[in-house]
Amino acid sequence: MACPFPDPVSRAYIALGSNLDDPVSQIRRAFEELAELPSSRVLRRSSLYRSTPVGRLDQPDFINAVVEMETALSPRGLLAALLEIERSHGRIREYPDSPRTLDLDVLMYDHVKSDEPDLVLPHPRMHQRAFVLQPLLEIAPDCHIDGHGPLAQLLALCKNQQIERT
Repeated sequence: MACPFPDPVSRAYIALGSNLDDPVSQIRRAFEELAELPSSRVLRRSSLYRSTPVGRLDQPDFINAVVEMETALSPRGLLAALLEIERSHGRIREYPDSPRTLDLDVLMYDHVKSDEPDLVLPHPRMHQRAFVLQPLLEIAPDCHIDGHGPLAQLLALCKNQQIERT
């Protein structure tokens, strides 16, 4: 990792989730791999949280976290790097909401808005997911999700979703 960064730096928030093959180890390893991304630096990372599945319920609980980072990678470059990390963890996309060894999502990238098929920013469902909002609130309590509002208010709307800090 070269510092100072050669290009303008952006702030990004990344969601991490796993419910297969020792999820705690998967997330911890992903923390390390995110810290090794080129022209990037992890600023903060949340605690680990256990959450029940949303959507497809017949699968193991998830371990989730959120990372705040600075990066000179473009949104597309960051997404490509995240997909490569997922592949290195054996991620297979069998069907929507399927169990996974590792899921990495770009939640927000500065105030960039994108509505492309493979890159929607801010993440389109993050404001409805306690497993994203709770760890994000831990590391960025003053954060607002563009178009939706402050994290604490959004989290209050997700009371029916079970999540606990591990």
